[in-house]
Amino acid sequence: MNIYVSNLSLNVRDEDLKGFFTPYGEVASAKVIKDRTTGESRGFGFVEMGDDAAARKAIAELNGATVEGQNVKVMEARPKEERSFRGNSDGGYQKKRW
Repeated sequence: MNIYVSNLSLNVRDEDLKGFFTPYGEVASAKVIKDRTTGESRGFGFVEMGDDAAARKAIAELNGATVEGQNVKVMEARPKEERSFRGNSDGGYQKKRW
């Protein structure tokens, strides 16, 4: 199961994130998402656990917990939705004709 964790302290690293979840079961991966240009944490990450029951327990117990002075939000990750093109056929430029 993939887990989304938000409101992380900017000091939290991948290893720290993994450490928060290991008491609940085996963690397949843990990744804090970083800004592409600065390399700094964006304050959220993803954890993957193979055992769904352990993942659900971790979500229930860690959601709202204080981690490094921040109240984190923990929930099951939803699949990334495809972004639709939000323009029109002329590349997004709308000519207004009165």
